Amino acid sequence: MKEILAIVRLNRMNQTKRALAEVGLPSITARDCLGRGKGLVDLQLLKGAERGYEEAISQLGQSQRLIPKRLLVIVVQDDLVEKTVQTLIRVNQTGKPGDGMIFVMPCLDAHRVRTQEHGDVVLDEV
Repeated sequence: MKEILAIVRLNRMNQTKRALAEVGLPSITARDCLGRGKGLVDLQLLKGAERGYEEAISQLGQSQRLIPKRLLVIVVQDDLVEKTVQTLIRVNQTGKPGDGMIFVMPCLDAHRVRTQEHGDVVLDEV
């Protein structure tokens, strides 16, 4: 089983939830988060802004501020990883900076609290 972390734009959440449900993956966890990508940053300006220098803050502008995003956590069986990742890409890809990131990590086990079941049986089946 794998854990998929996806960082997506806020305005793509409804389409993402709908697309995942349509391919048989309705179970997700979502959290608000802030972040930014690898956009060019003048580190001297950034240090000056952190120290509170008004000139540095004004030159840094809005482009280097942290952007509100949504962090999705989806745990799937190994054979559903590619389908999940491709669905996330299809819905969230605009071709512009800020489309997001997807991370796939191993997940050792999952437990359903209500029934005490564990393993793949607690995950969505497609």
